[in-house]
Amino acid sequence: MYNGVINIYKEPGYTSFDVVAKLRGILKQKKIGHTGTLDPDAEGVLVVCLGKATKLCDILTDKDKSYEATMRLGMRTDTEDRTGKVLSEEPVTVSEKEAEDAILSFIGEYDQIPPMYSAIKINGKKLYELAREGKEIERAPRKVIIHNITILSMDLPYVRFRVSCGKGTYIRSLCRDIGEKLGCGGIMEKLIRDSVNASETGKTFSKEDALLLRQVEELAANQKLDSYILPIDSMFPNLPARTVTQEGNKKLSNGNLLLSSDFKKQSNDTHAEQESLKEDADGDKCLVYSENNTFSAIYQYHASINAWKADKMFL
Repeated sequence: MYNGVINIYKEPGYTSFDVVAKLRGILKQKKIGHTGTLDPDAEGVLVVCLGKATKLCDILTDKDKSYEATMRLGMRTDTEDRTGKVLSEEPVTVSEKEAEDAILSFIGEYDQIPPMYSAIKINGKKLYELAREGKEIERAPRKVIIHNITILSMDLPYVRFRVSCGKGTYIRSLCRDIGEKLGCGGIMEKLIRDSVNASETGKTFSKEDALLLRQVEELAANQKLDSYILPIDSMFPNLPARTVTQEGNKKLSNGNLLLSSDFKKQSNDTHAEQESLKEDADGDKCLVYSENNTFSAIYQYHASINAWKADKMFL
């Protein structure tokens, strides 16, 4: 069984779940999950967790993302993109300068109303399920942040731009809001996710490093896929690493509390950390390796009990 994280380039026409289903067939294992859902018509980076790494799905939530988007002005649809039912069309009479000013005005924080066709749950039901039933309900705006927008080309009514944004931002809704500001409406014509920055890990996944499903299939068939699967511990480059003693190994194998004395103080092991380098502080986290240097868990220090408690186990 494969254990680790793989960067997949999702092609348009597949749902994120389709990608997982196809990987289960290719890799012949069930334990696979994805993070950061992409719309079926969108393409680009989809971070996928394999085997024991599925425990990271809640951690590897996307914090900052970068997209290349194509917007079409002068149109409104019920899905806010080109796949939806056309609600209205009108000529675009604004100048390129007016369009540029409106687009760039969204840099910074703003209150965005999420689209009806989204996976957000309200009263236990996903919005897209309600939308398919012909229902539209009022959605509370959510504060999102647009870090930067760069206009790549403009041939009105089409505008191609690159946007970097924070978690929870819908590019479809950004296109909608730009169109409404210009008074003519707007939809998302195309979307490519260039990169994902995983929130807790500091790890960035880019489209240049992503594999197409057919490449994964070929690599797996030739037993060459291992080098493209990132080890679980490599997802946490900013966390210190510690190796347990023989006594600590017994506790670790059961996921029990660890004392600071259960870690090796001095060792030639590259994972071991000199305990004297810093005091243990409440909330600190570390990567924990077994006595034989196998990555086993993420532990967090709790000052109230003067001990390290298992946060995630990967045994």
